Amino acid sequence: MGDIKVVPILSATLICFIILQGAFLSGVHVDAAEQASADNGLGTNKGGGTASDTLDKEAVKMSYDGFSEEEKKIMEGTSSKQEFQAEVGRLMDIIINSLYSKKEIFLRELISNASDALDKIRFMSLTDPKVLGEGDQAKLEIHIEADKDAGTISISDTGIGMTKDDLMNNLGTIAKSGTSSFLEKMAKEGDMNLIGQFGVGFYSIYLVADSVTVITKNNDDDQQVWVSQADASFTISKDPRGNTIGRGTKITMKVKEDATEYLEEDQLRTLIKRYSEFINFPIYLQTTKTEEIEVPDEDAEAAEEKEEEEKKEDDDEVDVSDVDEEEEEKEDKPKTKKIKKTSKEWELVNQNKAIWVRPASEVTDEEYNNFFKSLTKEFDDPLEKIHFTAEGEIQFRSILFIPKKAPSDLFDKLQTKQNNLRLYVRRVFISDEFDDLMPRYLSFIRGVVDSEDLPLNVSREMLQQSRVLKVIKKKLVSKALDMMKKMAEAEERAVEEEEEAEEEEEAAEKAEAEGKEAAEEEEEEEEEDDEDGEAAIKKFKDFSDAFGKTIKLGIIEDTKNRKKLAKLLRFESTHTKDGETVSLSRYVKRMKEGQKHIYYIAGENKKDLESSPFLEKLKKRGYEVLYMTDPIDEYAVQHMDEFEDHKLMNATKEDLKFGDKEEKREKKRRDKAKEALKDFTDWYKKMLGDKVEKIIISNRLTTSPMAVVTGTYGYTANMERLMKAQALNDPSRYSFMASKKTIEINPYHPVITELNKKCQENPEDDETKELANLLYDSALIQAGFDIDDQTAFNARMMKLLSNGLGVDENAKFEDEPEDEPEEEEEAKGDEDGEEEEEDSKKEEL
Repeated sequence: MGDIKVVPILSATLICFIILQGAFLSGVHVDAAEQASADNGLGTNKGGGTASDTLDKEAVKMSYDGFSEEEKKIMEGTSSKQEFQAEVGRLMDIIINSLYSKKEIFLRELISNASDALDKIRFMSLTDPKVLGEGDQAKLEIHIEADKDAGTISISDTGIGMTKDDLMNNLGTIAKSGTSSFLEKMAKEGDMNLIGQFGVGFYSIYLVADSVTVITKNNDDDQQVWVSQADASFTISKDPRGNTIGRGTKITMKVKEDATEYLEEDQLRTLIKRYSEFINFPIYLQTTKTEEIEVPDEDAEAAEEKEEEEKKEDDDEVDVSDVDEEEEEKEDKPKTKKIKKTSKEWELVNQNKAIWVRPASEVTDEEYNNFFKSLTKEFDDPLEKIHFTAEGEIQFRSILFIPKKAPSDLFDKLQTKQNNLRLYVRRVFISDEFDDLMPRYLSFIRGVVDSEDLPLNVSREMLQQSRVLKVIKKKLVSKALDMMKKMAEAEERAVEEEEEAEEEEEAAEKAEAEGKEAAEEEEEEEEEDDEDGEAAIKKFKDFSDAFGKTIKLGIIEDTKNRKKLAKLLRFESTHTKDGETVSLSRYVKRMKEGQKHIYYIAGENKKDLESSPFLEKLKKRGYEVLYMTDPIDEYAVQHMDEFEDHKLMNATKEDLKFGDKEEKREKKRRDKAKEALKDFTDWYKKMLGDKVEKIIISNRLTTSPMAVVTGTYGYTANMERLMKAQALNDPSRYSFMASKKTIEINPYHPVITELNKKCQENPEDDETKELANLLYDSALIQAGFDIDDQTAFNARMMKLLSNGLGVDENAKFEDEPEDEPEEEEEAKGDEDGEEEEEDSKKEEL
């Protein structure tokens, strides 16, 4: 009960805190007495200096923010010190230490603020062009520079700037958003797609900075300076230097010791490209470049002149005409040396444009390809793309791409967070780590999603509402599947046209010469269509080869879109040529008259499946059978009961049905055979015992004597093989799902007929039992099952081999023959002779 009482108390306390905090955040306090008594911070009034006391700036040491000591004294004399409330100070601590998960976010927030300021002045210039000014001031740009020596980072823009009141209201009041106020003011005149909604983004600067100086100039006020160290106070003063930035804002931060990596140009460039690559305005980064240049070598020239004078004194008597021409040319060339020159340049970082904000009709294929390569860092063009705008509960724009090749680690990352989709809010990057934007079977899809009104949390690092994510996910999945459907339909049309063309060619061969010429004329007209058809077939084949497994994974996981995904599946079959595949839709179209089911068989490869005994009756009827050779195929098909009202039937399981008129006549013949072979099947079942569940007369065999099939709901031989191959396989689960085997015999096969005769003559004959067991083992192997007792199988095979060669089973093994004595003596004599020859050679030497 004590815990229950604590909850309302805490809730009431939290509500009071929020109310008080709102009151405190609405303004700032000015206390002149405290200003005079304060002895720390830049806001302390220490001397009361005036502008007339300003010294020569070249002789004065400048601080990190660009102000001399004398200028600081002037600012202190004219500044007003403002203090946050105690609760606001605590809120500042929360913002700095808890609100953001990554320090690098500070740059995104500051660039977003700069972009908002530029948007505001651009919006105002639509009605009053004079507000932009002239020259460089009229250029709407963002500049970023880092000074390693001073340990500072500066971000400047030519935006609208802030007045003194703006500084107090926007930077002095936490959670007060200037952007929100501007939007309210301009709502009646037009939509401003600005970013700052919460008024806390600026304070992310204290993640990496100890102190911050903001210099800003608005057209309606003098240039102002705002300074704070993220403590309980800040100062605002008029800039004693006058108007030095024209218009806009410059933020200079003193970087903390643990954040010095952000002073590196490469780090800043990476962050700009990651978070702000598609900002509307150009972002320039100041870079340092070092190059080697040639300059006159004065020391070398002086040494050479001295050497020439000494030489001239020694050779006064030498005739001038004897001087070599090459030496004269050499003298004419000035002596130079290479030195390294360091220069600073402004580099445009965000060169790529946000093409998704433009209508799809205005974007060229080349622009799509370049954008895909910059987004994914791949070299190949995308296989397919879709560009769309979603409207409704949530509005967003998106471009989705299908890569040409699957990444090598595609299936290794299925259990990790996906980073293939980049989420932007008004062209500012938010995140690329999502579990809910795309299902994992579509993790190969690359692209961007940009929303104008996406509900984010205050730090803008995550979405607040899972319902919104579901809406976006549903739309993205739908559009991704539409893109694949478009490719599949183009491939289907191209294949049908090819088949029609082949039929026309066959008909043309039998037609008269006039018919041939007419066909040739039509063929010339359709050459371009043939090329497009071949391209469509190749495109979808590339897609199926690269991402066919993931589509089958979608069959297993995505119940809502299973029918759409089923139309994307492609398989080899008994009716396809090498390298060709067939879709389920095309399979249904060319089904034989009277055929009611879709038949398939799963195995390791097409070659083994082609000779399977399970296909004998199906081939005889002319029915097409799909070959499923991918390990995931059988898993996927188990989740598809039917396709277009046609049941999918595994050819290796019992209860195989054809559903035609012939099946009824065959059933009558099987019933007769069942009666005739009843004694044989009973004897066979008794001999095999628990190895098999039952023995029945087969309706699928024509040339094979026997086949081993499994129950309708148990593992097939292929599935058993896959389960056993898993490294972390659970034997108990395997034994639970393993189905008991059923033997199907062909009553008209000579082997079964002869075996039946032997059984009737002597049921206890060991040889007959051995032959029956051998037949069962061979049927197991042909079906793809493992043999239960391999030792017994080997013994039976050796016995059969011995009988075939006429070797007595009880024949004794002959011992290995020993070497004959004569051969040993001859070998010894040869060795002695060799030794004597060696001794005689030594004596001669």
